[in-house]
Amino acid sequence: QVHMVESGGGLVQAGGSLRLSCAASSSSVRIDTMAWYRQAPGNERVLIASVGSSGSANYADSVKGRFTISRDGARNTVYLQMNNMRPEDTAVYYCKGTEIWNTGNGYSDYWGQGTQVTVSS
Repeated sequence: QVHMVESGGGLVQAGGSLRLSCAASSSSVRIDTMAWYRQAPGNERVLIASVGSSGSANYADSVKGRFTISRDGARNTVYLQMNNMRPEDTAVYYCKGTEIWNTGNGYSDYWGQGTQVTVSS
């Protein structure tokens, strides 16, 4: 069983920065896509950034230009650098790693436990 372990959440003032990290508990599993989601109170969990094994990244419009996702493939670790933060960024942030099975006919998703990020105005 693979676990994703997150760190780096906390309280920051509007305009400030935070960096989240998330590492898979096993370095031997091949994680293909790594992603960050967030869930604000009363809202659904939404995808905000993802990065493929090649390093190609995609962002939701709400964070584009302010957040940067990156990964260390050798360590199965993904990062989210958050700059110029806004009160509406307040949410629980979750990471997800997707393992493509060696057989090529399926995949497994591994989720982190979530870390609270609060942006004060």
